[in-house]
Amino acid sequence: MNTLQKTKLRGTGVNLVLIVLLFAAVLLLSQTLSDNVYRRVLVPIIWQMCIFILLGTSLNLTLGYLGQLTLGHMGFAGIGAYTAALTSLALERAGLFEASEAAPGQLILVILGCCLLGAIFAALLGLLVGIPALRLRGDYLAIVTLGFGLIVENVIANLPFAGGEGLSRGTASSSLYANGLGLSTALQAKYVWLVLLITVLCIAIMCMLINSKYGRAIKAIRDDEIAAAASGVNTTYYKILTFVVSAFFAGLAGGLYATCFSSLTTASFTFTSSSIWNSTFIVVIVVLGGMGSMTGSVLAAVAMYLLNYEIKNGGWVNALPGFIQSLFQFPMLIYALVLLVIIIFRPRGILGTYEFSLDRLLFGKDRPGRKARKGGAGK
Repeated sequence: MNTLQKTKLRGTGVNLVLIVLLFAAVLLLSQTLSDNVYRRVLVPIIWQMCIFILLGTSLNLTLGYLGQLTLGHMGFAGIGAYTAALTSLALERAGLFEASEAAPGQLILVILGCCLLGAIFAALLGLLVGIPALRLRGDYLAIVTLGFGLIVENVIANLPFAGGEGLSRGTASSSLYANGLGLSTALQAKYVWLVLLITVLCIAIMCMLINSKYGRAIKAIRDDEIAAAASGVNTTYYKILTFVVSAFFAGLAGGLYATCFSSLTTASFTFTSSSIWNSTFIVVIVVLGGMGSMTGSVLAAVAMYLLNYEIKNGGWVNALPGFIQSLFQFPMLIYALVLLVIIIFRPRGILGTYEFSLDRLLFGKDRPGRKARKGGAGK
């Protein structure tokens, strides 16, 4: 086994240890916190942060690594959410399962199957949209994807079968969850490990894609599309593939959204809305963390969600002066100010293109062959 293979194996081992520690921390909190705090506070926070992490990292594939501005990302999440919810609803109406009475293995299979189906459907629509849209660039692409998000919202809102009377009247309601997914607080606490596992696996897959030949190709397109094409990179193929992969993970996040919440509304999958579930908030996460950094997207998703949670629930906000407290009554204003500050003082985001590596932090930054290259240059 050569030095490079040993380094990769060591890095994999460190990552596995981190994952084990993450699950151990959640298990420890479940045993130390009161049942009411754990189930009603911590578990919903974990579920929603995981969804935001998937949305942020998947958008970063297109916005950060590929360098294409898209504004309809939540449209794909909406497709995944409604596909998963309606599929589970059909399964339960057919008598195949009932969420409250299903065996653990059966419920896990249903959740995974519905979320995966929603992700595949979102990816297929991403392919249909991406083929014509990615021939455009810059503002034109942003406008087309923004229009796609609006189309998704209005089409779903007028489908009579998507939620019964709720959607036929132009808005979703809990009628979609008379049966089907929308796990109770107790079930969310029981299967919190599942959403953590799905999130970790998805991030690992995206990181492997970025560090592969595929990742090098899309980075080359981002840096200089003309030069990449001249070097033999099939720019159209890689742009469409990235758009489809991004839509797939957004659809998967939408499926988890449908699993987490007891009702759906198309307002959660628009460009802007009164809540944080909109495409604008996801773009802020990517820009804040760093366009081209998976680590940045993860940290920004956690930070932005916790900031929103504090704004809604008081906390340290109540200790601020009265004038500043009044500003926090308008969350979108706070997010806009955060984004402006980052763009002015840190245009590339907090982490830029940097990826945190505990392996390098613990065992040193030198990579195999670095000293040898330095020595060769000195000669």
